[in-house]
Amino acid sequence: MLNELKKNILKYLLILMRLGNYPDHGILILRVFSGATMFMNHGINKISAGAIKWKRLGSALTDLIGFESLKVFFGFMASFAESIGAIFIMVGFLTRFSSSLLFFTMIVASLKHYLEGDFSELAFIYALICFTLIISGSGKYSVDNILKKNISNNP
Repeated sequence: MLNELKKNILKYLLILMRLGNYPDHGILILRVFSGATMFMNHGINKISAGAIKWKRLGSALTDLIGFESLKVFFGFMASFAESIGAIFIMVGFLTRFSSSLLFFTMIVASLKHYLEGDFSELAFIYALICFTLIISGSGKYSVDNILKKNISNNP
C-alpha cells in the first residue's frame, strides 16, 4: 500500500513537471483574481461612500504622520487605489503604477493594524501581490503589453 502511494505521488509530480513554464498565465490569473477581489470586497464600497468615509480612512495615515488637513485626500487616494487601481490591475493597464498605489495603501493598513496590536494577513497578502506585480509587470496578456507593442510599432 505504501509503494502504491509513492507511485501515485510520483505520477502526479511528473504530471506537474510536464505542464511547462507559463509565467504570463500565472501573472494574468494573479492580476485578475486579486484585482477583482479587491474591487468587489473593498474598493466599490469605499469609493462610493463619500467624504465622511474617506476622512476616516485617511486618518489611518494622518494619525501616523500628522497632516490632519489631508485626511480626506489620503482617504480618497486609498479608495481610488482599492477601486479604480484594482480595475486597472485586473485588465493590466498602468499595472506597476496602480500596484504601487495599492501596495502603499496595504502597507499603511498593515501598519495601522500592527500598531493596534493586530495583524491583518489580508492586507499583508495584498501588499505582497502588489509588490510581485511591481517587480514582474503586467505580463503578456495585458493592456500595457498591447500599448507597448503599438508604441514600438509606430515610432
